[in-house]
Amino acid sequence: MDYQHYRTALAETLAQSELPFAPAEYQTRLDKVRHAMTQRGLDALLLTDPADINYLTGYHTFEVSVHACLVCTPTQLVLQVASIETGAAVVTARVDEIIGYRWENLDEIITPLADLLTSCKQIGIDGWSSGLRVGVMDALARSVGKERFCEAGDLLDTIRIVKSSAEIEMLSESARITAAGLEAAMAAIRPGMTDNDIAAIGAKALLENGSEFMSLQPIVTSGHRIGVIHVNHKRRVIQPNEPIFLEFGAAYQRYTAPMMRTAVTGKPSAELTATRGLCRSLFESLCSYMKPGHTFDDAAKAADALLAPTRDQLFFSGVFGYAVGAQFPPSWVEGTGYIAQGLHRPFEENMVFHLPLCLRVPGQWGVGISDTVVVTQHGAEPLTNNDWQLYQAMDK
Repeated sequence: MDYQHYRTALAETLAQSELPFAPAEYQTRLDKVRHAMTQRGLDALLLTDPADINYLTGYHTFEVSVHACLVCTPTQLVLQVASIETGAAVVTARVDEIIGYRWENLDEIITPLADLLTSCKQIGIDGWSSGLRVGVMDALARSVGKERFCEAGDLLDTIRIVKSSAEIEMLSESARITAAGLEAAMAAIRPGMTDNDIAAIGAKALLENGSEFMSLQPIVTSGHRIGVIHVNHKRRVIQPNEPIFLEFGAAYQRYTAPMMRTAVTGKPSAELTATRGLCRSLFESLCSYMKPGHTFDDAAKAADALLAPTRDQLFFSGVFGYAVGAQFPPSWVEGTGYIAQGLHRPFEENMVFHLPLCLRVPGQWGVGISDTVVVTQHGAEPLTNNDWQLYQAMDK
């Protein structure tokens, strides 16, 4: 049986059987996108980011390293995937047509796409998407004309960043599972264990409580390694009287609500306690500004003012929050919005952000505590359930 017959057989029995949302949810999203396309004079929108494709169609697979493309026009929604992905497309995607190409023969990609785009005078693309391959773009430009393509990456971002009630339900489920994973991991922390031991316990709890494959695996570091951003567990033995940093994010229908916690083996030092307090103050300041009428820049400047006295001692990334939603490896960061200075987009109700408040002394230690929050008319409210305390991991 070739992949064409495989696709047909699945379509007869399981078509759209794993669609994450009701069809009406996808139709609402599609209507918004098509309205925005009309306003910009676009005849087609070419999407290659797995999360963008998922947002409009429901399509999901763990194999996101191969080329996939969604062509959206005023009348059609066509999904192009590799031959090995046609089954996943049939089961999970709400589209008008699925076209495949043999994943071992990339020459089959361009002609079907060019045929779909031949009559389109203005074609929007996301030139910053990691899914848009240079070879595909160059070949399409030669085939249909480079002058037809224009940058439109912000079109879908503007729509995706504001979550529907159905999406917030998915994020709430992720938050529940994330908390279960963190609770299990923290309760197990003892000197003499390795960071891998703690990550394994957390991962087991995340999966047992319902997480799908995660966009980022559990992050666990201890001691001086917390002072280095974006390293992970590496068989280090946890010592007495030192901090352990954990950051987990369960995936539920691809939606992730991350959370950070920091534990201490023993009694926290005055420095750790003070830094925990600063993280909490940053969080409270951000949440108070995260409401309609304020901008991302407003919130970032207010929080940055609290950091000023410790700016020379503590490293902070500069991003006080980033939008989260449905994502795929290698990251749960949605990429549609960042709370940072110089970004003047206004907050809107039902935007959802992770506030990654991690302060580090390079090469020595760090404290990270966070919540995923939803913007309301009165400020941001947590979806996750952090208590904003340092967890004391004591021998029993």
